[in-house]
Amino acid sequence: MLETLFRNSRVLARHLDGPAAEERDCFVAHFAASGATRDSVANLASELLVVAQRLDDSGTRNRTPEEVASVADRWVRHHRRRGRSISPDRRQRFVQVATDWLRFLGRLQLPPSKPGAGTDLVDEFALYMQRERGLSPKTVNNRCWHVRAFLTWLDDQHSGAGMATLEHVDAFLSMRGAQGWCRASIATAATALRSFYTHMAATSRCAESFVAGIEGPRLFRQEALPAGPCWNDFQRLIASAATDRPRDIRDRVVLMLLRIYGLRSGEVVALTLDDIDWERDILHVARPKQRCKHDYPLATEVGNAILRYVREVRPRCASRKLFLTTDKPWPIQAITGYHQASVLASRKPRSSSVWRVVSA
Repeated sequence: MLETLFRNSRVLARHLDGPAAEERDCFVAHFAASGATRDSVANLASELLVVAQRLDDSGTRNRTPEEVASVADRWVRHHRRRGRSISPDRRQRFVQVATDWLRFLGRLQLPPSKPGAGTDLVDEFALYMQRERGLSPKTVNNRCWHVRAFLTWLDDQHSGAGMATLEHVDAFLSMRGAQGWCRASIATAATALRSFYTHMAATSRCAESFVAGIEGPRLFRQEALPAGPCWNDFQRLIASAATDRPRDIRDRVVLMLLRIYGLRSGEVVALTLDDIDWERDILHVARPKQRCKHDYPLATEVGNAILRYVREVRPRCASRKLFLTTDKPWPIQAITGYHQASVLASRKPRSSSVWRVVSA
């Protein structure tokens, strides 16, 4: 690999005659196979030669991260004594290249990993869920992950599983919320902690009252359902009804009332010609639940759309209902609810014939 990178004979000889040439050549070839550019590979080969020279051996001895950092510091001091400045980024690059190379060779000696807080308790809890509860491996791993995270956090608070309080649990769950966890994820964490401390209470290592106090956020059956289409989708839906067809002229007004004023379908159906005060630009809306009428300013866009519908489309009849069918008998009218608009907003815009007319 080195022969293909360096054409200059003197440069190539320096690389081939340097320490651990064969090992360096293998690592450079591995780096090139990952898709790196030729310039990146050549730069790595040059940096790796410096690393091998400063390690001062043939790459046969294991090195610890502390030794690599010490060699990097000596390399920086060597350059400073000669009046050359080495930036922190170049030192970090030296450490990174040396670490990656030693790891590739299997000669990076890492310190033994410290067991996590409460490892024995988590292992015992996992066996309990597998053997006595018969839970699936996925559920076991998920609950153990949450419990392990809680015990690690407790250790940072200089506490342990047996000394935890409800204030600790609430603080941990609040921290998850501050980190951006959704309500469902926080509720899952609370369920895992409740299951863990249920096992602890069964083995007399905590009080049963403690388990009863572990509560997550309340989840509602349909809270994941969208409240409605976003504004851009509804604008797209309204724009799809901006035609000269009678049904579209009528339905465009309905869409505006649903979205701009947030009216219910029943409130739109109940609108009459008398509910529009053209002199004061006021829209009167009957609120069935409050058994009263609320007044809203009539937006110019909505008023113009209603006026066009009344003048050009609405059939002339004795009924005072604002919205009528385009076919006889005209007084028999109603429109679909807001949920249908939510479904339509996720589809490609089309004609407003989807606003079906049913018996009032």
